[in-house]
Amino acid sequence: MRIQQLSELLEYVANCRLSMGKLYGRLHRNADSSRVKLMLEYFQQHEQHIHDTLISYIEDAPSRILDTWYKDIVFEDFVKRCVTTSLPANMTEDQVLELHLDLENRLIELVEKTANSSATDEVKSALLDIVRVAKTQQKRLVHSTIRMDDI
Repeated sequence: MRIQQLSELLEYVANCRLSMGKLYGRLHRNADSSRVKLMLEYFQQHEQHIHDTLISYIEDAPSRILDTWYKDIVFEDFVKRCVTTSLPANMTEDQVLELHLDLENRLIELVEKTANSSATDEVKSALLDIVRVAKTQQKRLVHSTIRMDDI
């Protein structure tokens, strides 16, 4: 996928979050373990929340930021990755968490890479704020998942 404008990038990341949610829904239908199902439901809700937050950000962000142009921002077909990814029915909580972190880190790295190639400090700062929030949410999600083990 080739991205030219920041608005395209943010919309793409938001759609990738929906694809992750769909992946978790599909895995949920195939999972044997009730704990894994609970975890997948939580991840599915988390991805919907992040999608909605990104869409809200796009709606509220100044056009001078969203209209920023980039050269050569190329990214994998993330949606295809989500569609073709599968785990066995006896998947473990660790496997699900590892999959989630892999997918999420790919998206965070895309935004971070874009931030580092931004021409203005304003755009770079806005994108790095998105990265910072995503990493903070990721830490909270991991801690919540670990607490699930304690239940």
